[in-house]
Amino acid sequence: MQIIQVQNQSRPFSPSLSATYCDTFWSRFRGLMFRSSLGPDQALLLVDKKDNRLDSAIHMLFMKFDITAVWINSQKKVVDVKLARKGQLMLIPQQAACFVLEAHPAQYSNFQIGDTITF
Repeated sequence: MQIIQVQNQSRPFSPSLSATYCDTFWSRFRGLMFRSSLGPDQALLLVDKKDNRLDSAIHMLFMKFDITAVWINSQKKVVDVKLARKGQLMLIPQQAACFVLEAHPAQYSNFQIGDTITF
């Protein structure tokens, strides 16, 4: 399990997010399901091989809390941001993405479409 730092270069905030890098099928599949909480400066970065709308879709089944979902394309530009509510069946980004950042709901205002992200 690799932990990386995620920062928004377009609108910097402090502290940066410490994200678990999830690039295997099982780590992406598990995501945040069944966890009881997520700290305000913690996140998961779900990584896929290419930009795609359907492959970067997420669900909120078996979730015990809401999250901020940030979809990021291969150029590391934010293509969508949504407040994902526990129990929602499926959330699909407006544009294709290969990264999905799942963060605490308090992080919602730190990201906007078009922002440049580094990790």
